[in-house]
Amino acid sequence: MTSIVLNQTIVMLILMIAGVICRKTGIISENSNRELSSFVLKFVNPVMVFMSYQTEYDSRLVKNLLICFAISAILFLVSIVLSYVLIRDKKGRETEIERFSAIYSNCGFMGIPLVKAMFGMEGVFYLTAFITVFNLVVWTHGIILISGEKNFKQVVKVFYSPVIISIALGLVFFFCRITLPEIISRSLEYISELNTPLAMIVSGITMAGTNLKDLVKNFNIYRVCLIKLIIIPVIAVLALSPFDMDEKVRLTAIVALSAPPAAMCTLQCIRYGKNSLYASEIFTAGTILSVITLPIITRLTEYLTKTSV
Repeated sequence: MTSIVLNQTIVMLILMIAGVICRKTGIISENSNRELSSFVLKFVNPVMVFMSYQTEYDSRLVKNLLICFAISAILFLVSIVLSYVLIRDKKGRETEIERFSAIYSNCGFMGIPLVKAMFGMEGVFYLTAFITVFNLVVWTHGIILISGEKNFKQVVKVFYSPVIISIALGLVFFFCRITLPEIISRSLEYISELNTPLAMIVSGITMAGTNLKDLVKNFNIYRVCLIKLIIIPVIAVLALSPFDMDEKVRLTAIVALSAPPAAMCTLQCIRYGKNSLYASEIFTAGTILSVITLPIITRLTEYLTKTSV
């Protein structure tokens, strides 16, 4: 499984480099990238999530999905606590950006391609639990963290997001055992296959906007990446290793948690007038370093649970 993750992260890195080239050569502008990102998040990604539910009903899948929901909630709680312990308030530091980046991962853009490569659509099926919890927490705690304002109206908006709607529809089709006609199913599968290349190209275009020279010199960026990519995932692996569960569920949750910092941090910093450049630098460094750290975390998980899926 480690080799699958390593190969997939290398493939994703190459696709991100393609995105960097597209941005540097002017093939895709920053404005176009926003539209492309919106297309992936609001259309392609939800289609893939919905299609993960187009599988034969199995009580084992339901049980594992519920377990993944519980695990995801616990992992986010642990991540939040650790971020506040490891990243202390200090004058002159962008504490809220660092904590946001340490807690919230790019579980959609990075998580879906990785989990699909590891376990196929069954993995994406379980990942929807993590994504659901992610959306609930990031649009409450995450927004409060960045904005400094307690606005729980954001919770209502979560349920109108395309991904949550696609999960709800997918669950209805799954439990009612409704299967799409082959021609529609095949068409939607073509759309879902766009997710990995487009998501990685968008990430690459976003990375192209950062100044690599400044990034290399900023030690705080590496400290946040260490917390996000190594410390929190290792603690999560150790915490989950004693429990008996389907290894697909365990690895799906761990990989989603161990994905690099969420690009959403940069977008919310722009919205609330925070240091979006710093957020983008953490995103870029984390995305590059995750090519190394994700296979390590996957191997550690397999070693501690004495299994190779």
